[in-house]
Amino acid sequence: MPEVRVDPLTGLRTIVAGDRATRPGGGLSATPADPIDPATDPFAEGHEDQTPPEVFALRPAGGEADTPGWTVRVVPNLYPALDADSPVPEPHAEPDLFQAFPATGAHEVVINSPKPVLSLADLSAEEVAAAMGVWRERMRAHAGAACRHLIVNERREGGASLPHTHAQLYALDFVPAAIARERERFGAYATRTMGGNLLADLLQHEVRQRVRLVAYDDEAVVMAPYGSRMPFQLMLVPRDTRPRFEDDGPLGAALLHDALTRLRRRFGCNPPLNLWVRTAPSGAEHFCWRIDIVPRLTHLAGLELGTGVHLNIVAPEQAAAELRDA
Repeated sequence: MPEVRVDPLTGLRTIVAGDRATRPGGGLSATPADPIDPATDPFAEGHEDQTPPEVFALRPAGGEADTPGWTVRVVPNLYPALDADSPVPEPHAEPDLFQAFPATGAHEVVINSPKPVLSLADLSAEEVAAAMGVWRERMRAHAGAACRHLIVNERREGGASLPHTHAQLYALDFVPAAIARERERFGAYATRTMGGNLLADLLQHEVRQRVRLVAYDDEAVVMAPYGSRMPFQLMLVPRDTRPRFEDDGPLGAALLHDALTRLRRRFGCNPPLNLWVRTAPSGAEHFCWRIDIVPRLTHLAGLELGTGVHLNIVAPEQAAAELRDA
């Protein structure tokens, strides 16, 4: 039977209705993406002149900037959503109704590998670890931002305009409402429980129950969130809860690679997906970083867009069971 679940971290509500997966046209599948043409790939090694000048790179053998020989490379976004020199908009005649602010900040691209591959799952666990190390490095470089939001969009359905695996880092001078709400829920939980950590306590409960647990190692745990908004949504949580991803050393890569590989096995190819790193924003006294992975197997429709309530046709317990077997 359908039920409404409340996500402990966000407070958002999801209708979990597994029977809807059996309706006509309700099945879930993914089809393989076309391979990348290396000749037209601006992120390929040897095409460094097709991007803005790099701001950081891993070069094991040394070498000049903007030349081959890198393993992970960071460049400013060629079409940035944020700019440190963004001008102040003209004030509106009705400021009580219309407000605008300069879109200041930084918008960078982290090219996860010189290999022309579509997904982090196509890299080795060691290569994923190297990429994640640079994610942390660039978050630290923008430590003064109110909020750092790092994302990975894979495939066109996931919002990727270029197929070569890459991450984007947004360094915002404000804390978005959704993240501020999580910050408040962490704080409220700590107050109610005399110092408890919301995600740490949630993790302990999930490990005891095991019904939504997918995989784990000495560093982290992957589970299907209780209030999953989308089918086969996953969450990676460190075993030792710390507020900021960028301060936590080189961990989580092996399990992230494992989770993405399980999704590929389940669907026969790498599904389109969105991935983001949630790290403590400014003003967060109580927090724990995590990585959210959301395969894009269904479309957002009128319910989701009009109400903010998601309809998930695969119960998280079922998704976890299938991925444990994958």
